[in-house]
Amino acid sequence: MKDWKFWLGVLVSALFLWLALRGLGLSDLWGALQGARFFWLIPGVLVYFIGVWVRAWRWHYLLRPVKPVSTRTMFPIVAIGYMGNNIYPARAGEILRAVVLKRKEGVPVSASLATVIVERVYDGVVMLAFVFLNLPELARLTADSGFVGNIQTLAVWGAAAFLGALAVFLLAAMFPARAEQAAAWFIHRLVPARWREKTLGIANRFLGGLESLRSPREAVMVFLTSVLIWLLETGKYWFVMHAFDFEVSFFALMLMNGIVNLATTIPSAPGYVGTFDAPGIAVLAAYGVPQAMAAAYTLTLHVALWLPITALGGYYALREGVRRGDVRAEQPLAGSETT
Repeated sequence: MKDWKFWLGVLVSALFLWLALRGLGLSDLWGALQGARFFWLIPGVLVYFIGVWVRAWRWHYLLRPVKPVSTRTMFPIVAIGYMGNNIYPARAGEILRAVVLKRKEGVPVSASLATVIVERVYDGVVMLAFVFLNLPELARLTADSGFVGNIQTLAVWGAAAFLGALAVFLLAAMFPARAEQAAAWFIHRLVPARWREKTLGIANRFLGGLESLRSPREAVMVFLTSVLIWLLETGKYWFVMHAFDFEVSFFALMLMNGIVNLATTIPSAPGYVGTFDAPGIAVLAAYGVPQAMAAAYTLTLHVALWLPITALGGYYALREGVRRGDVRAEQPLAGSETT
């Protein structure tokens, strides 16, 4: 609460919520919510949890060269990570799940975080693919919000960033000796002498976490798994849509999924408040969905995405003895663990 970054995120969320809900009467929003058929959220949540299970399998797959850990073991840890991302700022859940994995399986935090970063890069590439797949249609749409009008520029810059990062990781995985030499060169020139040995050890463990990408077959497998994960999440969007009195195509929901998840990379309050909602409402409004209906759907979808996985992750966190202070207390392990 004393961290200025937390309050900056709150301000960003407040701005995005204002953009999302300006001009909207609360009575109209309440009317759209009252007419919703919320039983459609049940299959949506089930499909979403299948996607979380596939995420656990993908992480198990990426970690195999470091240490084989079963998907069944990974699933609760992935859920804890979701919970951490949803209630702590700065996506602290990613570090939290790496720390929990170290406690349970002895996997070095730096190697684990390497696979987590690879996951996020692949996720970004798939999100951009969802956007680019629909850019021609998006270019013909109009909306009052600037989010839609600027999405082509966002997609181009995002593609450069994510594809560039993916290329670096693939090259580091395919040429490990060269990558270690390059890391050592930078560390010896940029890191003070007293920290060099420790930093070099962390860098080498991090590079070891990329080993699963050394063959094209493995890289393609991770990409296809990432596509399946996000198609399953879009399936949740589709089921929740049936709770409301509007209909857009599955491709439109893929576009919405891509845009809102790219927007949630913007620092905000925990739970992606505002940064998820404003672009989601804007995309639906561009497809001709009335603002009140678009807002009711997007807010309901946001809660349905946030609440079940956060509750499940909280249950697993209690079972594993993870406490609220562990995120701050354990974060230094990401940079200083030695096992």
